[in-house]
Amino acid sequence: MSAKGTCRVTFLPGGQQADARIGATLLDTAQRAKAPVRTRCGGVAGCLMCKVSVAPEHRAALTEPTDAERRKLGPLLDEGMRLSCQARIRGPLSVTVPEDPLKAAVRRLLEQQQNEDGWL
Repeated sequence: MSAKGTCRVTFLPGGQQADARIGATLLDTAQRAKAPVRTRCGGVAGCLMCKVSVAPEHRAALTEPTDAERRKLGPLLDEGMRLSCQARIRGPLSVTVPEDPLKAAVRRLLEQQQNEDGWL
């Protein structure tokens, strides 16, 4: 962390990085880093699209889950899932952005087609 109250945040698997001010949300930082964190609700914990996964060693670098996160995520919190619109940064960390569901479906279909056609 720098003396100016900023720290480095890395978004995996793409490796996008941004310096974030302490107290900024992960979603704001992801947007600045051009990381592919999806959202539809504008950051009010309404759509659940902005979920990210935080490894145990990085969880202390975020604020405690908000009441909205507790209600929306429930047991997923114990697995390290957070809503990037609610989680505020306290220190340097890396988070994993899940693959977009539509892209994942297309990827699976292409892999299935390649296997059936003997491309692999």
